Amino acid sequence: MPSSDRPRDRNQLAKLIVDQATGETDEPQIPDDKRADRQAGGRAGGKARAAALTPEERQAIARKASRARWSKPERE
Repeated sequence: MPSSDRPRDRNQLAKLIVDQATGETDEPQIPDDKRADRQAGGRAGGKARAAALTPEERQAIARKASRARWSKPERE
């Protein structure tokens, strides 16, 4: 179900979720294999991004992160 089809009202959304969990609605739920892909999103995304970058691009990103990290003033 696309997010645009979900009710905006909290109570209606809660009822829809309960109905889906108990099997009282005809709305399709996310298959287990798709759910696993979504849960791995952040971990898989970083590896895919690193594989797509050239060594020079990775180095530039690391250099920018290092500057940002070390340029912050220390807390007292």
